[in-house]
Amino acid sequence: MPKQKLSPDQALQLDQQLCFALYSASHAMSKAYKPHLDALGLTYPQYVAMLVLWERDGLTVSEIGERLFLDSGTLTPLLKRLESAGYISRLRDADDERRVLIQLTAAGRKLKAKAAPIPGCMLEAAQCSLNELTALTRQVQQLRDRLQA
Repeated sequence: MPKQKLSPDQALQLDQQLCFALYSASHAMSKAYKPHLDALGLTYPQYVAMLVLWERDGLTVSEIGERLFLDSGTLTPLLKRLESAGYISRLRDADDERRVLIQLTAAGRKLKAKAAPIPGCMLEAAQCSLNELTALTRQVQQLRDRLQA
C-alpha cells in the first residue's frame, strides 16, 4: 500500500494536526469533568492525584509525580491544597527525611465513594462504548510512550 502524503498546505491545516485534536479534546474533557469535580471541591489535577492515591496509598511525592508526569514544583502546591482540604497528610519518611510520604486521611478515603460515579458519567458524556473508550485510551497511552522514548 503506497504511503499517502499531504501537500505542504494540507499538512499545515489545523484540522490535520494530531496535537490540536489532542489539545482540544483535552480541553473538552476537562470542561465535561468540571461540574462533577466542582461538586467534590477538586480541580482536575487534584482529582488525578487522588486517583493515584486511591490506587495505592502511602506513595512518595516523587512516585506520585512519576505517575502523573508532573515535577515536584507543580505537584507540591497541589498536594498542599489537598492537605489543607483534609484529604491527605504529608509525612517525612522516618528512614529518609528527604522523602515525603503522602497518606490519605479518613476524609480522603471517604471521598473515593463520592467520586465513584464520575467515570460512568464521563463514559456517557463521551457517547461511546466502554470498549471504544478503552481502545482509544490505550492508543493515546502508546502514543505518549512513543513520544517520550
